[in-house]
Amino acid sequence: MAIEAHDIEALIRESFPKAKITVQGDDGAHFSAEVIDESFRGMNRVQQQRAVYAALKGKMDGAHGELHALALTTRAPE
Repeated sequence: MAIEAHDIEALIRESFPKAKITVQGDDGAHFSAEVIDESFRGMNRVQQQRAVYAALKGKMDGAHGELHALALTTRAPE
């Protein structure tokens, strides 16, 4: 079952309700996302990205995950 950009945004929004989230991609498997959230302040990039991947609730897990690839950009607001 293919996943859509709005599904990815909804999953991320559950964990980051005040974030600015932009998700792009329309092939059902390969996407890019930018997540800007205050909660990232003081975290390094790896910590930020791990937090977002955790919000995806296993959608990227293993060879049979619904989401094959996600190019992820994270940061705290300026």
